[in-house]
Amino acid sequence: MLEDKNNKQHDISEYGEFGLIDLLTKNIEVKNNSTLKGIGDDAAVIDNKDRLTLVSHDLLIEGIHFDMMYAPLKHLGYKAAVINFSDIYAMNGKPEQLIMGIAVSSRFTVEALQEIYEGIKLACKNYDVDFAGGDTTSTNRGLVLSGTVVGWAERNDVVYRSGAKENELIGVSGDLGAAYAGLLILEREKAEFQANPNMQPDLSGNDYVLERQLKPEARKDVIRLLKEAKIKPTSMIDISDGLASEMIHLCKNSGLGAQVYEEKLPIDPATVAIANKFEIDEKTFALNGGEDYELLFTITQQDYEKIKDIQGLTIIGHMTEENAGINMVANSGQLIPLEAQGWDSFRKEKAEKNSRNENQEGKSEE
Repeated sequence: MLEDKNNKQHDISEYGEFGLIDLLTKNIEVKNNSTLKGIGDDAAVIDNKDRLTLVSHDLLIEGIHFDMMYAPLKHLGYKAAVINFSDIYAMNGKPEQLIMGIAVSSRFTVEALQEIYEGIKLACKNYDVDFAGGDTTSTNRGLVLSGTVVGWAERNDVVYRSGAKENELIGVSGDLGAAYAGLLILEREKAEFQANPNMQPDLSGNDYVLERQLKPEARKDVIRLLKEAKIKPTSMIDISDGLASEMIHLCKNSGLGAQVYEEKLPIDPATVAIANKFEIDEKTFALNGGEDYELLFTITQQDYEKIKDIQGLTIIGHMTEENAGINMVANSGQLIPLEAQGWDSFRKEKAEKNSRNENQEGKSEE
């Protein structure tokens, strides 16, 4: 961090492009032998050898994916990195290099950028990933974080979304819906603050769900647990847009249907309590909330004995033939078709546009 006894905030323009790069990237260490060249050239140089290289990309855009009113900058940098790592783990691989592009408006200070970088560097440290480069530029408004992660897997270890077979078991890591519960708490307190700026937000007792929303973790431990149990998933995906949406992705890619059982959905008691407060069925949180970054996967029935006693992994259903559809079996026995109602930024943007148009039409009629 910058050392200033007067706690002065510095404009980005004071440093210029190269000075800013030097400031933000100093003391970044290379941990993996495959990183022949990290920050400091036009491109990162990675020794591929005989392994399969995995590359994924994710964007976080202010006003679409996060709200600066309640997103701490360090947490935001951490999250921007981790959600990229999650994609590599979902391929049964290991992330090794991260390239992060950042576009900022003039309202951000150098110290703000440093906070974001501190979060990115902490995530890279925790997951043994090299922060190998990126780009920083200006934008007319807001903040954009654009991450590209490079990872690898042995040729026989890669897991795709398309590998599931009929009658195989559906598993999920961790619990579902907590990130959405955290978002609801944050949005509630934001609304209260906007109505009365003198009030202080009340976030007490919600640490778990708030952390799941603001500082999620990628499930590298699940990959390790499965390998130790000698289980290779037949298909896998990370849960970024809600269980229902990801289940549909697996089914469509594998050409199958699925049955997920309501009673098997893993939902933390803290999430259930918040769902009750908001008078929303907790199943909605689990199925459609999104941003859990847990792993959804399928395994053969023969692997059930290997997985049934692994803490934190839950079998929630099984794959069916395609014509049977993609359904949740309710506790009553009723089949409820799963629909992709999770996060869709384009759908949200369209809804906001329609709302603006309706307001304009209303004013014209007046």
